[in-house]
Amino acid sequence: MNVLGIESSCDETAAAVVTEGGEVLADVVASQIKVHAPYGGVVPELASRAHVRAIVPVVREAVGRLEGGLAAVDAIAVTQRPGLVGALLVGVQVAKALAFALDKPIVGVNHLDGHLLAVFLRRGPDDLAPRPAYPFIGLIASGGHTALYRVDTPADIALLGQTRDDAAGEAFDKVAKVLGLGYPGGPVIDRLAAKGDADAVPGGRFAVPMTGHAGVDFSFSGLKTAVARRVATDGVPSDEAGIADLCAAFQAAVVESLVDKCLRACAQEGVPRLVLGGGVAANRGLRARAAERCAGEGVDLFVPPLASCTDNAAMIAYAGATRLARGERDALDFGVSSRDPERRRGRFDESGALR
Repeated sequence: MNVLGIESSCDETAAAVVTEGGEVLADVVASQIKVHAPYGGVVPELASRAHVRAIVPVVREAVGRLEGGLAAVDAIAVTQRPGLVGALLVGVQVAKALAFALDKPIVGVNHLDGHLLAVFLRRGPDDLAPRPAYPFIGLIASGGHTALYRVDTPADIALLGQTRDDAAGEAFDKVAKVLGLGYPGGPVIDRLAAKGDADAVPGGRFAVPMTGHAGVDFSFSGLKTAVARRVATDGVPSDEAGIADLCAAFQAAVVESLVDKCLRACAQEGVPRLVLGGGVAANRGLRARAAERCAGEGVDLFVPPLASCTDNAAMIAYAGATRLARGERDALDFGVSSRDPERRRGRFDESGALR
Protein backbone atom coordinates (compact mmCIF):
# COMPACT_ATOMS: atom_id res chain seq x y z
CA MET A 1 0.00 0.00 0.00
CA ASN A 2 1.31 3.42 -1.01
CA VAL A 3 0.09 6.29 1.17
CA LEU A 4 0.31 9.90 0.04
CA GLY A 5 0.94 12.13 3.05
CA ILE A 6 0.33 15.89 3.18
CA GLU A 7 1.63 18.16 5.95
CA SER A 8 0.84 21.88 6.37
CA SER A 9 0.48 22.41 10.12
CA CYS A 10 2.90 25.32 10.47
CA ASP A 11 5.55 26.69 8.13
CA GLU A 12 6.53 23.67 6.01
CA THR A 13 4.49 22.60 2.99
CA ALA A 14 5.23 18.92 2.50
CA ALA A 15 4.08 15.86 0.58
CA ALA A 16 5.45 12.33 0.62
CA VAL A 17 4.64 8.79 -0.44
CA VAL A 18 5.37 6.02 2.05
CA THR A 19 4.58 2.30 2.08
CA GLU A 20 2.76 0.64 4.97
CA GLY A 21 6.13 -0.69 6.11
CA GLY A 22 7.62 2.79 6.41
CA GLU A 23 9.69 2.85 3.22
CA VAL A 24 9.90 6.44 1.95
CA LEU A 25 9.34 6.48 -1.81
CA ALA A 26 9.14 10.26 -2.18
CA ASP A 27 9.52 13.18 0.22
CA VAL A 28 9.24 16.86 -0.75
CA VAL A 29 9.35 19.84 1.62
CA ALA A 30 8.96 23.53 0.77
CA SER A 31 10.34 25.71 3.55
CA GLN A 32 8.97 29.13 4.53
CA ILE A 33 12.03 30.28 6.50
CA LYS A 34 12.66 33.24 4.18
CA VAL A 35 9.02 34.31 4.51
CA HIS A 36 9.09 34.50 8.30
CA ALA A 37 12.74 35.41 9.01
CA PRO A 38 12.14 39.21 8.90
CA TYR A 39 9.59 38.84 11.71
CA GLY A 40 11.62 36.53 13.96
CA GLY A 41 8.88 33.89 14.02
CA VAL A 42 6.00 32.34 12.12
CA VAL A 43 3.27 34.78 11.03
CA PRO A 44 0.08 32.65 10.68
CA GLU A 45 -1.51 34.62 7.83
CA LEU A 46 1.71 34.61 5.80
CA ALA A 47 2.10 30.89 6.47
CA SER A 48 -1.37 30.14 5.13
CA ARG A 49 -0.78 32.15 1.96
CA ALA A 50 2.58 30.45 1.38
CA HIS A 51 0.91 27.04 1.74
CA VAL A 52 -1.67 27.99 -0.89
CA ARG A 53 1.11 28.87 -3.32
CA ALA A 54 3.22 25.78 -2.63
CA ILE A 55 0.79 22.94 -1.99
CA VAL A 56 -0.04 21.90 -5.57
CA PRO A 57 3.58 22.02 -6.87
CA VAL A 58 4.79 20.09 -3.82
CA VAL A 59 2.16 17.36 -4.15
CA ARG A 60 2.75 17.17 -7.91
CA GLU A 61 6.51 16.74 -7.38
CA ALA A 62 6.08 14.04 -4.72
CA VAL A 63 3.62 12.04 -6.82
CA GLY A 64 5.82 12.54 -9.88
CA ARG A 65 8.62 10.62 -8.15
CA LEU A 66 6.34 7.61 -7.68
CA GLU A 67 6.34 4.99 -10.41
CA GLY A 68 2.81 5.06 -11.80
CA GLY A 69 2.07 8.54 -10.43
CA LEU A 70 -1.35 9.16 -8.91
CA ALA A 71 -2.57 5.78 -10.13
CA ALA A 72 -0.11 4.13 -7.72
CA VAL A 73 -1.50 5.99 -4.66
CA ASP A 74 -3.72 3.71 -2.57
CA ALA A 75 -4.73 6.12 0.21
CA ILE A 76 -4.22 9.65 1.51
CA ALA A 77 -3.19 10.86 4.96
CA VAL A 78 -3.16 14.51 6.01
CA THR A 79 -2.35 16.45 9.16
CA GLN A 80 -5.57 17.67 10.77
CA ARG A 81 -4.28 18.73 14.23
CA PRO A 82 -2.66 20.40 16.07
CA GLY A 83 -1.37 23.44 14.23
CA LEU A 84 -2.28 26.80 12.74
CA VAL A 85 -5.90 26.48 11.61
CA GLY A 86 -5.48 28.42 8.39
CA ALA A 87 -2.40 26.41 7.47
CA LEU A 88 -4.05 23.09 8.30
CA LEU A 89 -7.06 23.91 6.14
CA VAL A 90 -4.90 24.26 3.03
CA GLY A 91 -3.50 20.74 3.31
CA VAL A 92 -6.77 19.16 4.40
CA GLN A 93 -8.80 20.66 1.56
CA VAL A 94 -6.30 19.51 -1.05
CA ALA A 95 -6.20 16.03 0.50
CA LYS A 96 -10.00 15.81 0.50
CA ALA A 97 -10.18 16.94 -3.12
CA LEU A 98 -7.69 14.26 -4.14
CA ALA A 99 -9.48 11.56 -2.13
CA PHE A 100 -12.78 12.47 -3.76
CA ALA A 101 -11.41 12.72 -7.29
CA LEU A 102 -9.42 9.47 -7.03
CA ASP A 103 -12.03 7.64 -4.94
CA LYS A 104 -9.34 6.72 -2.40
CA PRO A 105 -9.65 6.35 1.40
CA ILE A 106 -8.47 9.27 3.54
CA VAL A 107 -7.42 9.59 7.17
CA GLY A 108 -6.70 12.64 9.27
CA VAL A 109 -3.50 12.40 11.32
CA ASN A 110 -2.35 13.93 14.58
CA HIS A 111 0.88 15.79 13.77
CA LEU A 112 2.39 14.72 17.10
CA ASP A 113 1.70 11.04 16.40
CA GLY A 114 3.65 11.55 13.20
CA HIS A 115 6.69 12.79 15.14
CA LEU A 116 6.47 9.88 17.58
CA LEU A 117 6.30 7.30 14.77
CA ALA A 118 8.87 8.96 12.48
CA VAL A 119 11.54 6.69 13.95
CA PHE A 120 10.03 3.81 11.93
CA LEU A 121 10.57 5.48 8.55
CA ARG A 122 13.18 3.90 6.29
CA ARG A 123 14.91 6.33 3.99
CA GLY A 124 16.64 4.18 1.39
CA PRO A 125 18.23 0.73 1.29
CA ASP A 126 21.18 1.83 3.42
CA ASP A 127 18.94 2.81 6.34
CA LEU A 128 19.50 -0.26 8.50
CA ALA A 129 19.41 1.42 11.91
CA PRO A 130 17.51 -0.53 14.58
CA ARG A 131 13.96 0.53 15.43
CA PRO A 132 12.47 0.47 18.92
CA ALA A 133 10.16 -2.20 20.25
CA TYR A 134 6.93 -1.15 21.93
CA PRO A 135 6.43 0.31 24.45
CA PHE A 136 8.81 3.26 24.35
CA ILE A 137 9.02 6.75 25.84
CA GLY A 138 8.88 9.47 23.21
CA LEU A 139 10.03 13.07 23.52
CA ILE A 140 8.66 15.63 21.09
CA ALA A 141 10.65 18.86 21.27
CA SER A 142 9.98 21.52 18.66
CA GLY A 143 9.08 25.17 18.21
CA GLY A 144 5.49 24.58 19.22
CA HIS A 145 5.58 21.48 21.42
CA THR A 146 7.62 19.93 24.20
CA ALA A 147 6.06 16.83 25.72
CA LEU A 148 6.75 13.27 26.84
CA TYR A 149 4.61 10.31 25.85
CA ARG A 150 4.38 6.61 26.53
CA VAL A 151 3.80 4.83 23.23
CA ASP A 152 2.43 1.29 23.68
CA THR A 153 1.19 0.96 20.09
CA PRO A 154 0.45 3.45 17.31
CA ALA A 155 -3.14 3.48 18.62
CA ASP A 156 -2.23 3.75 22.31
CA ILE A 157 -0.26 6.92 22.99
CA ALA A 158 -0.45 8.55 26.41
CA LEU A 159 0.73 11.98 27.46
CA LEU A 160 3.00 11.88 30.53
CA GLY A 161 4.17 15.47 30.82
CA GLN A 162 4.51 18.68 28.83
CA THR A 163 5.83 22.21 28.99
CA ARG A 164 3.98 24.57 31.26
CA ASP A 165 4.91 27.61 29.17
CA ASP A 166 7.35 27.95 26.27
CA ALA A 167 8.29 25.02 24.06
CA ALA A 168 12.01 24.25 23.88
CA GLY A 169 12.27 25.37 20.25
CA GLU A 170 10.39 28.57 21.05
CA ALA A 171 12.92 29.34 23.78
CA PHE A 172 15.78 28.81 21.32
CA ASP A 173 14.18 31.25 18.86
CA LYS A 174 13.52 33.89 21.52
CA VAL A 175 17.05 33.71 22.94
CA ALA A 176 18.46 33.94 19.41
CA LYS A 177 16.37 37.06 18.88
CA VAL A 178 17.72 38.61 22.09
CA LEU A 179 21.26 37.90 20.89
CA GLY A 180 20.58 39.18 17.36
CA LEU A 181 21.26 35.79 15.76
CA GLY A 182 18.29 35.69 13.41
CA TYR A 183 15.56 33.12 12.74
CA PRO A 184 15.30 30.20 13.17
CA GLY A 185 17.42 30.34 16.27
CA GLY A 186 17.90 26.66 17.10
CA PRO A 187 20.44 25.75 14.40
CA VAL A 188 22.47 28.93 14.98
CA ILE A 189 22.63 28.47 18.75
CA ASP A 190 23.55 24.80 18.30
CA ARG A 191 26.39 25.71 15.95
CA LEU A 192 27.75 28.41 18.25
CA ALA A 193 27.30 26.32 21.39
CA ALA A 194 29.61 23.68 19.93
CA LYS A 195 32.39 26.30 19.93
CA GLY A 196 31.59 27.75 23.36
CA ASP A 197 32.32 26.98 26.99
CA ALA A 198 29.28 27.04 29.29
CA ASP A 199 31.53 27.55 32.32
CA ALA A 200 33.19 30.64 30.84
CA VAL A 201 30.05 32.81 30.93
CA PRO A 202 30.28 35.77 33.32
CA GLY A 203 27.81 35.11 36.10
CA GLY A 204 28.10 31.35 35.77
CA ARG A 205 25.89 28.66 34.29
CA PHE A 206 22.13 28.97 34.11
CA ALA A 207 20.01 26.89 36.46
CA VAL A 208 18.46 23.81 34.89
CA PRO A 209 14.66 24.36 34.86
CA MET A 210 12.30 22.19 36.94
CA THR A 211 15.05 20.13 38.60
CA GLY A 212 13.21 20.20 41.92
CA HIS A 213 9.89 19.10 40.42
CA ALA A 214 9.03 15.44 40.94
CA GLY A 215 7.05 15.01 37.74
CA VAL A 216 8.05 15.09 34.08
CA ASP A 217 6.70 18.49 33.03
CA PHE A 218 8.97 21.14 31.53
CA SER A 219 9.35 24.91 31.79
CA PHE A 220 11.61 27.12 29.70
CA SER A 221 10.14 30.60 30.20
CA GLY A 222 12.26 31.30 33.27
CA LEU A 223 15.46 30.21 31.52
CA LYS A 224 14.66 32.43 28.54
CA THR A 225 14.05 35.34 30.93
CA ALA A 226 17.33 34.65 32.77
CA VAL A 227 19.24 34.98 29.50
CA ALA A 228 17.40 38.19 28.63
CA ARG A 229 18.15 39.68 32.07
CA ARG A 230 21.81 38.80 31.84
CA VAL A 231 22.00 40.42 28.41
CA ALA A 232 20.15 43.47 29.73
CA THR A 233 22.70 43.78 32.55
CA ASP A 234 25.92 42.87 30.76
CA GLY A 235 25.00 43.52 27.15
CA VAL A 236 25.38 41.18 24.20
CA PRO A 237 28.98 39.86 24.17
CA SER A 238 31.12 41.90 21.82
CA ASP A 239 32.85 38.98 20.14
CA GLU A 240 31.76 35.61 18.71
CA ALA A 241 33.60 33.71 21.45
CA GLY A 242 31.54 35.43 24.13
CA ILE A 243 28.31 34.81 22.23
CA ALA A 244 29.31 31.16 21.77
CA ASP A 245 29.89 30.79 25.51
CA LEU A 246 26.47 32.29 26.27
CA CYS A 247 24.83 29.98 23.71
CA ALA A 248 26.63 27.01 25.24
CA ALA A 249 25.38 27.90 28.72
CA PHE A 250 21.79 28.34 27.54
CA GLN A 251 21.79 25.18 25.45
CA ALA A 252 23.36 23.13 28.25
CA ALA A 253 20.50 24.07 30.59
CA VAL A 254 17.83 23.21 27.99
CA VAL A 255 19.48 19.92 27.08
CA GLU A 256 19.97 18.82 30.66
CA SER A 257 16.33 19.54 31.45
CA LEU A 258 15.12 17.56 28.42
CA VAL A 259 17.37 14.56 29.05
CA ASP A 260 16.74 14.50 32.80
CA LYS A 261 12.95 14.41 32.34
CA CYS A 262 13.22 11.79 29.59
CA LEU A 263 15.19 9.43 31.80
CA ARG A 264 12.90 10.13 34.73
CA ALA A 265 9.93 9.11 32.58
CA CYS A 266 11.73 5.94 31.49
CA ALA A 267 12.38 5.04 35.13
CA GLN A 268 8.86 5.84 36.32
CA GLU A 269 7.25 3.86 33.52
CA GLY A 270 9.74 1.00 33.67
CA VAL A 271 10.44 1.41 29.93
CA PRO A 272 14.14 1.32 28.95
CA ARG A 273 13.63 2.71 25.43
CA LEU A 274 13.68 6.40 24.51
CA VAL A 275 12.83 8.01 21.16
CA LEU A 276 13.63 11.64 20.37
CA GLY A 277 11.47 13.53 17.86
CA GLY A 278 10.66 17.02 16.67
CA GLY A 279 12.90 19.72 15.27
CA VAL A 280 14.91 20.15 18.48
CA ALA A 281 15.87 16.46 18.21
CA ALA A 282 18.18 17.61 15.41
CA ASN A 283 20.22 19.52 18.02
CA ARG A 284 23.69 18.00 18.22
CA GLY A 285 24.12 18.89 21.87
CA LEU A 286 20.87 17.11 22.77
CA ARG A 287 21.79 14.02 20.76
CA ALA A 288 25.21 13.77 22.35
CA ARG A 289 24.03 14.30 25.92
CA ALA A 290 21.10 11.91 25.51
CA ALA A 291 23.44 9.23 24.14
CA GLU A 292 25.82 9.74 27.06
CA ARG A 293 23.16 9.64 29.77
CA CYS A 294 21.20 6.76 28.21
CA ALA A 295 24.34 4.63 27.93
CA GLY A 296 25.08 5.27 31.60
CA GLU A 297 21.58 4.35 32.74
CA GLY A 298 20.88 1.33 30.54
CA VAL A 299 18.32 2.99 28.28
CA ASP A 300 18.27 2.28 24.54
CA LEU A 301 18.19 5.55 22.57
CA PHE A 302 16.63 5.93 19.13
CA VAL A 303 16.99 9.17 17.17
CA PRO A 304 15.63 9.51 13.61
CA PRO A 305 17.78 11.12 10.89
CA LEU A 306 17.49 14.88 10.58
CA ALA A 307 14.99 14.69 7.70
CA SER A 308 12.61 12.73 9.92
CA CYS A 309 12.95 15.08 12.93
CA THR A 310 11.80 18.32 11.34
CA ASP A 311 8.25 18.66 9.98
CA ASN A 312 7.76 16.36 7.01
CA ALA A 313 4.95 14.52 5.25
CA ALA A 314 6.61 11.08 5.35
CA MET A 315 5.85 10.80 9.06
CA ILE A 316 2.24 11.79 8.38
CA ALA A 317 1.93 9.18 5.65
CA TYR A 318 3.31 6.46 7.93
CA ALA A 319 1.11 7.46 10.89
CA GLY A 320 -1.82 7.40 8.47
CA ALA A 321 -0.77 3.97 7.23
CA THR A 322 -1.04 2.61 10.77
CA ARG A 323 -4.61 3.92 10.99
CA LEU A 324 -5.47 2.42 7.62
CA ALA A 325 -3.97 -0.92 8.69
CA ARG A 326 -6.40 -0.94 11.62
CA GLY A 327 -9.29 -0.54 9.18
CA GLU A 328 -9.90 3.12 10.05
CA ARG A 329 -11.20 5.58 7.48
CA ASP A 330 -12.48 9.17 7.74
CA ALA A 331 -15.45 10.70 5.97
CA LEU A 332 -14.80 13.81 3.90
CA ASP A 333 -16.43 16.08 6.48
CA PHE A 334 -13.70 15.93 9.16
CA GLY A 335 -12.37 19.25 10.41
CA VAL A 336 -9.12 20.68 11.74
CA SER A 337 -8.07 21.78 15.20
CA SER A 338 -5.34 23.94 16.66
CA ARG A 339 -5.10 21.68 19.71
CA ASP A 340 -4.07 18.15 20.58
CA PRO A 341 -6.72 16.05 22.35
CA GLU A 342 -6.11 15.63 26.08
CA ARG A 343 -4.26 12.39 26.70
CA ARG A 344 -2.83 12.81 30.19
CA ARG A 345 -2.97 9.48 31.99
CA GLY A 346 -3.54 10.94 35.45
CA ARG A 347 -0.77 8.92 37.05
CA PHE A 348 0.67 11.92 38.88
CA ASP A 349 -0.82 13.84 41.76
CA GLU A 350 -1.03 17.64 41.91
CA SER A 351 2.53 17.93 43.26
CA GLY A 352 3.86 15.99 40.29
CA ALA A 353 4.69 12.88 42.30
CA LEU A 354 3.99 9.41 40.90
CA ARG A 355 0.87 7.91 42.47
